[in-house]
Amino acid sequence: MNAATLITAYYDAFNRGDREAMLSMLTDDVAHDLNQGAREVGREAFRAFLQRMDRCYGEQLRGIVVMVSADGLRAGAEYVVHGEYKVTDDGLPDAQGQRYVLPGGAFFEIRDGKIARVTNYYNLGDWIAQVGGDA
Repeated sequence: MNAATLITAYYDAFNRGDREAMLSMLTDDVAHDLNQGAREVGREAFRAFLQRMDRCYGEQLRGIVVMVSADGLRAGAEYVVHGEYKVTDDGLPDAQGQRYVLPGGAFFEIRDGKIARVTNYYNLGDWIAQVGGDA
């Protein structure tokens, strides 16, 4: 599977809520750079991240555009997150079912046909302002 197909399949699985399909596209030692946060390493750490996200948020990504380097080893994606804040996440404003629309993006490293790094970005201040917290 080429990089563009891989990243497209990854986001298709995200939008379907198929976390096992997403996880199957990752290397065992995947590096996950959380937005404005720490790096987590490994598929099981990524699984725990997805479980927390599913508990606290309901999200769909729209307008996904995938860009791939000429050698196919790196990729980027831009999208718009349409979400609902369902359950309060640690250190963030209280959840009350707030809806949000937020541009975001991710960068990827590809190794042996799988995703070896995911670096996510969105504007946290914009998100906090949308859910009613102090930006």
